[in-house]
Amino acid sequence: MASLLFRLGRGAFRHRRAVLAAWLAVLAGVAACLFAFGGSTDDQFTIPGSPSQRALDSMARTFPASSGTNAQIVFVAPPGHRVTERPYAGAIDATMAAAKSAPQVAGVVDPVAARVVSPDRRAAIGEVQYAVSRTSLKPASLDALTGTTAAARHAGLTVEVGGAAYGNQAQKGGHTNEVIGIAIALVVLTVTFGSLFAAGLPLLTAVAGVAVSLLALLALTSVVTISSTAPTLAAMLGLAVGIDYALFVLSRHRSQLAAGLPVEESAARATGTAGSAVVFAGLTVVIALAGLSVVGIPFLTVMGLGAAGAVLVAVAVAVTLLPAVMGFAGERLRPRPGSRTERRERASAAGAAGAGTAASRGERWGRLVTRRPLVTLLAVLIGMLALAAPARDLRLALPDNGSAAAGSSPRQAYDLVDRHFGPGFNGPLLVLATGTGAGSGSGAGAGAGADSGKGSGTGSGGGTGSSSGTGSGAGDRASGAGLSATDVRLDQDLRALPDVVAVAAPVHAAGGGITLFQVIPGSGPEDGATKHLVQTIRDRSGQWRRQTGAEVAVTGSTAVNIDVSDRLAGSLVPFALIVVGLSLLLLLVVFRSIVVPLKASLGFLLSVAATFGAVVAVFQWGWLGGVIGVGRTGPVVSFLPIILMAVLFGLAMDYEVFLVSRMRESHVRGDAARPAVLAGMRNASRVVTGAALIMFAVFCGFVPGADAVFKPIAFSLAFGVLIDAFVIRMTFVPALLALVGDAAWWLPRRLRRVLPDLDIEGERLPAITAPAPTAGPTPQERDTSVQV
Repeated sequence: MASLLFRLGRGAFRHRRAVLAAWLAVLAGVAACLFAFGGSTDDQFTIPGSPSQRALDSMARTFPASSGTNAQIVFVAPPGHRVTERPYAGAIDATMAAAKSAPQVAGVVDPVAARVVSPDRRAAIGEVQYAVSRTSLKPASLDALTGTTAAARHAGLTVEVGGAAYGNQAQKGGHTNEVIGIAIALVVLTVTFGSLFAAGLPLLTAVAGVAVSLLALLALTSVVTISSTAPTLAAMLGLAVGIDYALFVLSRHRSQLAAGLPVEESAARATGTAGSAVVFAGLTVVIALAGLSVVGIPFLTVMGLGAAGAVLVAVAVAVTLLPAVMGFAGERLRPRPGSRTERRERASAAGAAGAGTAASRGERWGRLVTRRPLVTLLAVLIGMLALAAPARDLRLALPDNGSAAAGSSPRQAYDLVDRHFGPGFNGPLLVLATGTGAGSGSGAGAGAGADSGKGSGTGSGGGTGSSSGTGSGAGDRASGAGLSATDVRLDQDLRALPDVVAVAAPVHAAGGGITLFQVIPGSGPEDGATKHLVQTIRDRSGQWRRQTGAEVAVTGSTAVNIDVSDRLAGSLVPFALIVVGLSLLLLLVVFRSIVVPLKASLGFLLSVAATFGAVVAVFQWGWLGGVIGVGRTGPVVSFLPIILMAVLFGLAMDYEVFLVSRMRESHVRGDAARPAVLAGMRNASRVVTGAALIMFAVFCGFVPGADAVFKPIAFSLAFGVLIDAFVIRMTFVPALLALVGDAAWWLPRRLRRVLPDLDIEGERLPAITAPAPTAGPTPQERDTSVQV
């Protein structure tokens, strides 16, 4: 691998103008595709084939007018007044009439007429049903709906608009997140290289890679369902690893320049040696992220593949565009003779002892943690297990408008419904019964039943409710509202279930034989009691089938979210086994050792457990939540654990390769176990420290302004990187390798013959070309300093 990358780096250096032109052409091409074919993101999380999704698809066919999304208009009268009073009731009627004429609206339900009124008569919920899904809903349509509330506000009512049509309208940070991360990265790079010019190159190449990957991903939104979290994750990872990979290659390049290598030779060798580690580290991240597809959830698959694509682009930039940029920079990257950077690089290259200089900070830390390695290991294990203790309380759920930004209209609507109607009205369940027989009589609707406790209110026109709202009707006219014996039985049984506070009047499909019930739980969408109610209804479905012949299924957004969370939770252990097994195999091939892969996997598991504990403490217990803007404690987003495991695994392997490869390089040259460990700490700790701080800064930059979905993800990645780099890779790893001794590099002879030798240290490079003995630039090299 090193030989191939050596030739690739030398070719990119020599043909730098062509390489730069090719990357600019790629950037222009993906930008053109975005403008020509780009669509919008979709944050509806579903699992095709799950019980709730099958029922939802069936409901969309049977009740087509309710197949679109819906919105809520929540009215609250001033203290001491009721919404049923004439001035307020008239204003509500006028608002709902105006809403009915708004763009893309299929129908509305007047809350006063349908008696969707709170027990104290102070609040009412108006339902607005759209004929299209949320992704097809135009922003202008939502703006028009908000505009219909002016008359009600003028009448003195408090009015908030929310519901599923508005999605999780959380706070956005714009581009401030990236700017903060880049600014901190620039400071770290400047300190690391001792040169502002050198520090700017990794930022330049990383931003170029992120631009290509992000534009390409957004261009696919018209043909692939992509959540808004996917581009954010791709941008964050692409920026972080792009800077880190460039840092690793460029650091090796400057070390070699300080040792006297010609510029072209140094660029090629840096690409062959450090580039090999970058390729391997990047592939581990890519494989881990692509492994998210085994979970079988489409939105998670797209998220993982999008982020994996961003990492692939970062690797390609590091081994092609970066050597070309090194060619344009030429001698300007060589540390000035006599400078602190030049002395440090020469000392590092010769070894601290041989150079007669004081040991570097990394080597001093290595000496400290390896002096009594068993004590160090015990201290790390105790500390990590203490951090991991809160992870036992980890609860998972998908976000709703209750997680939206405080002060936003969707969040205020959610809170008003919770306060005046109860938490269950923000997460109703839809029960679809097939084979119930047609009723007879006159039309009726499906009011939410709030006005009559556990009874059902009288609906307006026979609506069905939608998958996400508090339900109610938008035009699926029933063929007959008289209840069959099956309807009566199911209605009574549903009302008798624990945690059910209301059941709306059942609605029949036009052809008969299918009935829809809306069930209002007593608990909120994220509450464990609601999940238990869903399971109870599903457990009773067999009994109802035997007694009535009806097939009963639970659906609606609450049930869909529960199914998604259950699938994710159930996939966590198998995915962890895949990731850990993969790490064992890849590290076995790269380091040709038994101990190194086992140690790396153990360290990864410790990092993940500690990070889960920190997430629970901050986002569920509220510790330091105010510092990072956690507006509401509760369950964290369901796909955080699996995303964290995939990303942190790849990043942990980055640092493992960067650090341990230098230790193995020293061991291959003949150093004993502890000297090899110290050599690795001396040569790689500064780069690993810089890379980890940059990664931490980029992730932290996404925390303050992120929404309820991405804030815990960004926090967990920032915390995980910090713990893994400094506690695991730079403390646990050297202590364990020193304790094990030369056995750390042992590999059975039979495996040694079978496993391929990837040569990521570049041991075979001297056979291709020998390093130049002179330190000064030749006339040809001076020509490479031409700037663009």
